Amino acid sequence: MIAGGMTKFVKSNFREDFRLNVKKSFDYALKDAGMSVKDIDGSVSAYFSDHLQGQLIAGAMSNDFIGLAGKPSKRIEGGGATGGLAFQTAYEEIASGNMDTCLAYGFENMSHVGTWRGNDIIALGSDANFDYPLGGFYTAYYALMATRHMYEFGTTEEQMAMVSVKNHRNAINNPFAQAPMNITVDDVLKSPVVSTPLRMLDICLMSDGAACAILASEEVAKSFSGKPVLISAIGSSSDTMRLADRPFGDVPLLPNENSAMYRGLKYPGVHSFRAGRLAAKMAYDRIGIKNPEKEIDFAELYDAYTSAEIQAYEDMGFCPYGKGGKFIEEGNPELDGSLPVNMEGGLQASGHAIGATGIMQAVYAFWQLQGSMQKHMGNGKLQVKPPSRGLIHSHAGTGAYEAVTIMEAV
Repeated sequence: MIAGGMTKFVKSNFREDFRLNVKKSFDYALKDAGMSVKDIDGSVSAYFSDHLQGQLIAGAMSNDFIGLAGKPSKRIEGGGATGGLAFQTAYEEIASGNMDTCLAYGFENMSHVGTWRGNDIIALGSDANFDYPLGGFYTAYYALMATRHMYEFGTTEEQMAMVSVKNHRNAINNPFAQAPMNITVDDVLKSPVVSTPLRMLDICLMSDGAACAILASEEVAKSFSGKPVLISAIGSSSDTMRLADRPFGDVPLLPNENSAMYRGLKYPGVHSFRAGRLAAKMAYDRIGIKNPEKEIDFAELYDAYTSAEIQAYEDMGFCPYGKGGKFIEEGNPELDGSLPVNMEGGLQASGHAIGATGIMQAVYAFWQLQGSMQKHMGNGKLQVKPPSRGLIHSHAGTGAYEAVTIMEAV
């Protein structure tokens, strides 16, 4: 990766459509790398929903608008993992030799429909022949899984609230973030219940925004960037659409895990995400990571719900199963903790413009590994020191798609 850019994520932006948001993020990245449109060989576009945009082939429209018509382009869609999967697809375009430079860009304008219509559209990401007609919606699905996690492991609402407090506080120093706030655990617990045990401040926001990343082959990268960042491994996996169809079997172990610790624990039930664990394992195996808790310096984790960040600590192998609540309680994922997570606010506070989200995570990781947070944020308060390896985790539905990307400073 040689450059990245994004717009500020906002609740509603009726004056600028998705194409202009894409162009703004692309222009930011081009300027940062000293590149022009002619230096880009092709693109991968990412957006979640035609319903939200009110437009089919919005990727082609964006590609045209930013000046890449006539060059290869494709659209990726994978629910909440859309941006992360698109970023990996751009990596594959370079790794295959198909391109020397590739733009991955993602966008969503979610405010063009109301909040309830937005939730209705997102619910179509469940089984529309089964879950959706029964009135299922995603906060309820995650509430179900959070409840099971609490039952299995003793995770508390207070521990989930700590995730919200951390991420909103981190975002105070992020000018791109939608919802920076200095809140307390008590504030979270007093916010309105949406679906027990999840409250308003446990849930990410719907956002308008765009993000882009420019990837290049090693040889080309050197000609445009003095500080490129290596994408050292990618991993992905999938699962059944319906929670009820998921097998109830043994836990797939990561290299640092003692099987005796997991004896008697059956997986996944509905307390965790099998696809996330398998995606992480694939990435770790590809570069020989044996102890992710010690070998990863920071992570951008999917935190559409506070419970999901706690589950991801465990699925990524940052702590044993059932210890995610303790992991946040002990301060490990704080900015000054042993493994900082979502230093810029995550989905909770940076925002969740779905198609842009995974690419937003990549841009934040890129700036961290470049050591350029001061330059892009206007302050160095969110810079992790000294970072050498970061992880990006993208997640869709109730874990139907998962993607893990590992990036390293070079």
